[in-house]
Amino acid sequence: MLPSTPSPQTLSQKIIARASGNEYVSPGEIVTCQLDMVLMHDSSGPRRIKSRLEALGAKVWDPSKVVLVSDHFVPATDPESAEILALTRQWAQDQHIGHFYDMQGICHVMLPQQGHLKPGMFLVGGDSHSPTGGAFGTFMVGIGATEMTGVLATGEIWIKVPETIRIDWDGVLPDGCSAKDIMLFLCAKLGMNNNYKVMEFGGSTIRAMSMYERMVMCNMSAELGGKTGIIEADTTTTQWITDTGASVDNSLLNWTSDTNCHYEARYRFDASVLVPQVAAPHSPENTHPVDTFAHIPVHQAYIGACTGAKLSDLHMAARVLKGRTVSKGTRLLIAPASVKTTNAATKDGTLEILTDAGAIILPTGCGACAGMGAGAIANGENCISSTSRNFKGRMGSPDSSVYLGSPYTVAASAVMGKIADPRPLLTPGTQEI
Repeated sequence: MLPSTPSPQTLSQKIIARASGNEYVSPGEIVTCQLDMVLMHDSSGPRRIKSRLEALGAKVWDPSKVVLVSDHFVPATDPESAEILALTRQWAQDQHIGHFYDMQGICHVMLPQQGHLKPGMFLVGGDSHSPTGGAFGTFMVGIGATEMTGVLATGEIWIKVPETIRIDWDGVLPDGCSAKDIMLFLCAKLGMNNNYKVMEFGGSTIRAMSMYERMVMCNMSAELGGKTGIIEADTTTTQWITDTGASVDNSLLNWTSDTNCHYEARYRFDASVLVPQVAAPHSPENTHPVDTFAHIPVHQAYIGACTGAKLSDLHMAARVLKGRTVSKGTRLLIAPASVKTTNAATKDGTLEILTDAGAIILPTGCGACAGMGAGAIANGENCISSTSRNFKGRMGSPDSSVYLGSPYTVAASAVMGKIADPRPLLTPGTQEI
């Protein structure tokens, strides 16, 4: 009798199969996977797992496979934050964590900027936006502190193989639209309850995107309710990895979904007809075209966080702000996603354009996105933000209102003093995709 031929596999199934030591896996199957790398930050990391590991008498299974980043409580604004950071630094030293990035940037940006991600890897992170890593053809999911304790002690985790939803975008994005607009549109179109699904993105629009923009796509798969997001690797992916100084093997491009593999659902959208999108309080699902909110005054505009303060995001804002000034009565706060981002924006003149327009540059870190540090908003204030979430009270007072938009839209709204379509304000330049 001839051996049976395995069914065609999605990219996620292939990665899970490799990590679990199987030839192939099927959706719904429960397997145990070996971790290639683990990501933690100061908020979800040592302060939550240190005592648990000590109670178990356990140590980190492989310190070389742990990346630790301080990004939530930096810089410390009160004694409690300072103590959390001190504990984080001491734990990193005690556990011999070589990949500890202290006040260097947001974890989801630091991981790829430091060359830690390669296609085919199986990773977990102690943060809900860990799916950002899927932009590099990895399978990366967020987990809580209890699971993280087990992972650090054993180097493995069990997983129920998820179904995959394929989402294709084709066509050229109109100038003034970005990956953020795509994801806000999808939050409204597909909803936020795609529980335990892999959101696999593809199509000509995605292939044309920079890695920074692909990171936005996978990052906000969390807002769709997905288990993770993922994009097949291509030469754009391998060029990024090479630029970080990491080695690249052409076999990395073999991590793709099989032709005729099974998807639970498939969607196809035309990027060329997209218009700038804005999510109204208090959910990313509450998204509509930007003109819907043209009457909404803006007290604070914020460009920051893992979703919206990368170098490409600052370039978008600069195209709107060049030669203009922030409206009187509106404050524009910008917190670059990493020190590397700040340095690059300084060298290429972007930072000068932003500050000349009246933007206030904040320290690198998660900051106002998570309601920490500078940038909190007061009762009755409206904020438009390039971040990923606008839940009630997330950025300050529960009586404030947070709207979400792309860096283009946030910058335009800062100039106009109300939520505004960025397209009429764009200066000539190359569309950042």
